Amino acid sequence: MRSPAQVFMVVGVLLILIVILSPIVSIVFVSLTAQDSLLQYLSTPAVLRYAVNTLVLVGGVACVALVIGVGTAWLVSSYEFPFRRILELALFFPLAIPAYVGAYALVDFFEFAGPFQTALRAAFGWNLATDYFFPQIRTQGGAILVLSLSLYPYVYLLTRSAMREKSVAALEVASTLGAGRWSRFVRVTLPMVRPGIVSGLVIVMMETVADFGVVDYFAVQTLTTAIYSTWLVRYDVGGAAQISLVILVIVTVIVGMERVGRGRAAYHQSALRPSASGRHAIVGAPGLLIAGMCALPVLFGFALPVGVMLGHALENREHWLDRNLVQALINTLYLCTAAAIATVAAANLLVFVVRGARSWLGNTVLSLTMIGYATPGAILGLGILLPLSKLDHAVADAWQYLTGEDPGLLMTGSAFAVGMAYCIRFFALAQGAADSAMGRVSPNIVSAARSLGRTAAGTLVSVKMPIMRGSMIVAALLVFVDSVKELPATLLLRPFNFNTLATRVYERASLEAIGEAAPAALLVTLVGCMGVAVIARTRNRLVDSR
Repeated sequence: MRSPAQVFMVVGVLLILIVILSPIVSIVFVSLTAQDSLLQYLSTPAVLRYAVNTLVLVGGVACVALVIGVGTAWLVSSYEFPFRRILELALFFPLAIPAYVGAYALVDFFEFAGPFQTALRAAFGWNLATDYFFPQIRTQGGAILVLSLSLYPYVYLLTRSAMREKSVAALEVASTLGAGRWSRFVRVTLPMVRPGIVSGLVIVMMETVADFGVVDYFAVQTLTTAIYSTWLVRYDVGGAAQISLVILVIVTVIVGMERVGRGRAAYHQSALRPSASGRHAIVGAPGLLIAGMCALPVLFGFALPVGVMLGHALENREHWLDRNLVQALINTLYLCTAAAIATVAAANLLVFVVRGARSWLGNTVLSLTMIGYATPGAILGLGILLPLSKLDHAVADAWQYLTGEDPGLLMTGSAFAVGMAYCIRFFALAQGAADSAMGRVSPNIVSAARSLGRTAAGTLVSVKMPIMRGSMIVAALLVFVDSVKELPATLLLRPFNFNTLATRVYERASLEAIGEAAPAALLVTLVGCMGVAVIARTRNRLVDSR
């Protein structure tokens, strides 16, 4: 006979699973039951053009992020040069800049009327755009550059960690066999850190597929922008769902490539010789050159966007007191805080129940609930709104039938749907932290608590939670930070006249009002810096403890 607490936990896990999987199920159902057949719709020239643009964008960003991420990780891990310690940390910080903020800043700085070209014309006496050549910024190439500068830290983070954990012994053996530095890097280091590189690239490609702010601002027609135009302009829900299904297939293929590429390969580290002791010192001009190479991604990916937005914010100080900005800040704080708390609580409940069950079914549930992180925000928005709107209308009709009063749309007419999207999108972050933290709780402590009469729920609350508190706070902060930066799902699901900091930046910048967008952009960046600092500190602590 199950206790009420156990029944509550099982029901809670089922509800979590239903909530996370319902958007995907909804997208598949609507796609297959749409008026036009799936193959007929997807074979149209417009959709094919969107798909080609998306694939080119993903491939270009992956290549550039690979070069920047792996190259900088190799330099800071293998060489000692001026400012290495500062740059090693600074290379994380472009991750704090939402890609759409970087896009607005890059265009504002490098466009014809921007500071850079203005200075060029003043220096060389040019007057017209025809007097000199300057590449167009709002192109697919510009979008690739902006996204690469924003996303390369994923590759850098995981590659750097793998390089710090590798053993020096393998490199020394290769050196004794006559291999030079470049040969050792290509034939020894790269194969050893391949899992980290591939994992980082998978995240980069998924984030590129999911991007909306950059491609919309640069007028690059991708599958993500097609969802918005098909749904909000043509009012074709079935077509939008079918395009979403294509994106889901692309994301699934990307994740599958990582699994196939890794195969059964095993990579082991030596606990005797950490690689940190094997850095080669480079001084003088060569060292400064390497420092400059590592500083370039930080300059264009972090310092430039912050500098541009800060300059506009100082020139337009009155916008800091704009009541719409204050309201957007309040909306962001309460919505993202609520989403972070709910996500961490649900993740802990799920992991606790699944770990207690210790069955293949539980592991399957854990894997299924990770799907939200691999699902672009635009798809989540569409997938949530379709079933939630039907449920909302059913509840309103039932309430009106019983009471005679129309309550309105309680879920889709409020910020509830937006918070739900945040919870689903970033549930994997909280679940991973909860699973890792719960795994570090000694079984002996749990057994002692149970022997003293504590129930399973009581053990979770009074024993495990205090031990896991630090990891839970970190997980909540990461969910909060990512929720603050989330744009596509918020644009689709927000109620009328409801703005967050991210949507305010998008709205003002889309109208070329960069001065009005700057304060909100700086606030989003500040929150992003908090998250990057936590990630960098956590990663360093994990690596240094080995």
